Amino acid sequence: MQDAVPPPGISEADWAATPVAVRVLVTELLQRIVKLEAHLNQTSQNSSKPPSSDPPQAKPRPAKERSGRKTGGQPGHTGHSRQLKPESEVDQIIDVRPEQCGQCGTLLLGEDPDPERHQVTDFPRITPVVTEYRRHRLQCVECGACTQAPWPTTMPVGSFGPRVQATVGYLTGRIGASQREVQEILATLCQTEVSVGSIAALEQSVSIALSVPVAEAVQYVQRQPVRNADETSWREKTRRLWLWISVTPLVAIFRLLKTRGAAGAKELLGVEVWGTIGTDHYAGYHWIDPGQRQLCWAHLQREFVAWSQRAGETARIGLASLAAEKQLFTLWHRVRDGTMVWADFQVAMLPVMARVRTLLQEGAAGADAKAQGTWRNLLKREVALWTFVWEADVEPTNNRAERALRRAVLWRRRSFGTQSEAGSQFVERILTAVTTLRQQRRDVLDYLTAACTAAIYKEPAPSLLPLTSPALSAR
Repeated sequence: MQDAVPPPGISEADWAATPVAVRVLVTELLQRIVKLEAHLNQTSQNSSKPPSSDPPQAKPRPAKERSGRKTGGQPGHTGHSRQLKPESEVDQIIDVRPEQCGQCGTLLLGEDPDPERHQVTDFPRITPVVTEYRRHRLQCVECGACTQAPWPTTMPVGSFGPRVQATVGYLTGRIGASQREVQEILATLCQTEVSVGSIAALEQSVSIALSVPVAEAVQYVQRQPVRNADETSWREKTRRLWLWISVTPLVAIFRLLKTRGAAGAKELLGVEVWGTIGTDHYAGYHWIDPGQRQLCWAHLQREFVAWSQRAGETARIGLASLAAEKQLFTLWHRVRDGTMVWADFQVAMLPVMARVRTLLQEGAAGADAKAQGTWRNLLKREVALWTFVWEADVEPTNNRAERALRRAVLWRRRSFGTQSEAGSQFVERILTAVTTLRQQRRDVLDYLTAACTAAIYKEPAPSLLPLTSPALSAR
């Protein structure tokens, strides 16, 4: 029996003399203490908690080894000074010529064919362009009836044009400014007074303009051969929602859904899964065929660290697993960096895979109860640990989705979520547009302006799908 072995510090004689009911209670309390201590010792290094939640007494992250060099540019480093613009892009040229010889004082004439150049860039004061529409009513000289001209179809319905709409969307969705901060920015930099209520209305104009391109992006992502997925909590007033992301190299989509379970994952990824999905170990993805899934080794690493900090067999297996994981990433970094060919990488991974399988079996049999559950789940989906070994476009981590989701997490922390269903829909659409455009290195503000202009003219909005010749810079 489990209670036949006395707890540490109690002799076998004292334990045998203890009533059974007391022994059961003591055993349960000790198990509870172990669980509570494990929970208290959770940090960003041994769990999925963010670094900002680490307590003051948490062990600091290991510092990188110092190279011994001073900070800043190193000797021999090629500088990145500002490049001079061509003369065609210069608005004003001021020529500075010497009037007399610096040695003898003789008057100097002529032109320097190659003068030294220096350029200064500055901003003019931004002043808004206000357009007034006047709709006339005229009386017919024949019948006396009055006819009023219709408003032009190119006239925005509200008080602000597409560039103002796009700027509001850019400041909130890309920069992460709050509505009151946007109000201050427009008043200070653009000399334009906009109420907070109008800013919310402008966000909705941007949301409507993005509706079709975002729906098209959702269909595109659900048909890609390799995707990564992740989710985080969100608030809509007092209701808890979940912000999901599915990301490919060139397009990312966001969805705010009511559930974090499998139903949410299916709505995001599609009931019929195409290709391979990279995820963490959350059970909401367990319905995906393990052969179409890549489990995140970065999440596993934190599990291994947590186990290595326990006692007995669990600690031994945790340390051994960390060693195998380190070897795995060393090999993968080599093949990713081009210092190892793909075929050699696959061969080198075979003993690592065998070692991990042995550790999975040992953990499922000999680790503590909580670790055993994790090991058994991994054994069921063992094939999902190694998809990246056989498919070159698959990565062993879910970092791509986590990086793209980070901006949304920062937005949530500043704003505490959204206040309406329409606001949540704006979050979905603007995050999808901004993240996708930056992935494709396209100008975010220009795209949003074009989309809002198309909505005013009732024309199709520009697509968010990859272009054949994407722009060279993302702003």
